[in-house]
Amino acid sequence: MQRLYDFLRRHPTGVDGFWAVVLLGISLTAETTRQEATGTDAPARIVPVVILLCLVIALRRRMPDKMLLLACALGLAQLVLDVSTTAADFALLVIVYTVAATGARWASRLALGMGLIAATLAQLRWPNEQTSVAGNMAIVVFQTVPFALAWVLGDSMRTRRAYFAQLEERAARLEKEREAQAKVAVAAERARIARELHDVVAHNVSVMVVQADGAAYVLDAAPDQAKKALETISSTGRQALAEMRRLLGVLRTGEHQEGGEYVPQPDVEQIEDLVEQCRGSGLPVDFKIEGTPRPLPSGVELTAYRIVQEALTNTRKHGGPHAGASVRLVYFDDGLGLLVEDDGKGAPQELYEEGGADGRGHGLIGMRERVGMVGGTLDAGPRPGGGFRISALLPLKPAH
Repeated sequence: MQRLYDFLRRHPTGVDGFWAVVLLGISLTAETTRQEATGTDAPARIVPVVILLCLVIALRRRMPDKMLLLACALGLAQLVLDVSTTAADFALLVIVYTVAATGARWASRLALGMGLIAATLAQLRWPNEQTSVAGNMAIVVFQTVPFALAWVLGDSMRTRRAYFAQLEERAARLEKEREAQAKVAVAAERARIARELHDVVAHNVSVMVVQADGAAYVLDAAPDQAKKALETISSTGRQALAEMRRLLGVLRTGEHQEGGEYVPQPDVEQIEDLVEQCRGSGLPVDFKIEGTPRPLPSGVELTAYRIVQEALTNTRKHGGPHAGASVRLVYFDDGLGLLVEDDGKGAPQELYEEGGADGRGHGLIGMRERVGMVGGTLDAGPRPGGGFRISALLPLKPAH
């Protein structure tokens, strides 16, 4: 049955043509029976009218508006040529429903008007002499109701189809929006991981290069210092590998198993270890904490750590051989303040201008993006008299 139903849906014109043939047979049979009962001959003009009315049924879904106009013309022709109503006039009822459901708006209104006056005109043209005026009026009402119901049913089908079409369009639009949001989320995640990788690689590789240069310089004169530098390189490399393993593990979906080897993200408490690492690599750093330390949101803690890490890395890279730095953490009631300064020769202009010609400055761009994600503010630039200053304020709650 399902196959038959699908076949009928794929061939609507064939189905309508079948019913048109059935209606044609019923109409011609009914006319023949009436001729035999009355003993009169039907006018020859009745056959073309019946055939054309059946054609309205056959093509009603292929060209509903044109078939409505043909039906109206045939109805007027019946009135003018005195072709009384036949079974084929059922096509008028069908075309009213079809146009109300699928035709143009003007055609739907025309179909409603035709349906409401068809019975009245037919009763006036061929009144029942044996029925009273009230009886004729009752017949008109009885014959008009099916036309009105057919139009109402067709218009309801139009509304229902429009509603379902709107739902489908909305579902398609939501699907596209979800895809767009997913792409934005993926891009944001990639940017976040890129920032993390930049901070990890830039800082740890910078420490390793400085220590390697120092070890090569004192290898013959002070082997103990060279050994200590090599140990620092080893520990720094392991730390970098651990953090990179954590970041790359984020990209491997479905493998976040409990008890994995990924280290937790850095927090404010690890800033002191970071400072000690920088001191061990030869960079003097003054570190102070003001206020009462307390737990902070993980996003704020990671942002604070990465800002200090990037600032000290830039000092080591651009401050010169005798540069020193200071780090201040200030706990406010509603946020965390950071101040990182150095007294070196100063960073190049491109470093703190976003979009520098040589590509440098991505570290500060990353800082601003991190601070913006937690709703904070960042101020970075050269100090009066030399050096570089980075100041940030990270609120406990992101700004709306």
